[in-house]
Amino acid sequence: MNRNILRIYYAATALFVSLDYGFDVNVRAAFLESAPGLRLLFYVVLFACFALTIWRPAWTTLIGTIESLATLIALIVNMALRSMVVTDEMLDTGTGFITMSEIFNFLIAGGAAYVSYNQGFRRLTSRSGSG
Repeated sequence: MNRNILRIYYAATALFVSLDYGFDVNVRAAFLESAPGLRLLFYVVLFACFALTIWRPAWTTLIGTIESLATLIALIVNMALRSMVVTDEMLDTGTGFITMSEIFNFLIAGGAAYVSYNQGFRRLTSRSGSG
């Protein structure tokens, strides 16, 4: 991903947080809807990524690659656990199942993270001469 696009994406975290906590529209971290503490931590990490890309612009590709990989792992683990591990509470209350908005978020965020990770990894390996 282009460095400027990545910085804009991280800067947009303020918009995502405003939508999430101000208007209850969770666009960026819908996969963490059931874990509010982790969702807040995820936003803090995104703000930290933004700060790091401003402080050390040369690290932008590395930061984006690592963050994309972490997002992919979190998306996959969260969706896998919630879809494969059905609890008694889920069956009793009918809540806690994966929603359509979470599936769309998984596809959109996962797709973006996958593309970002691949582009960043390719850029990093071409710099080191191993790709």
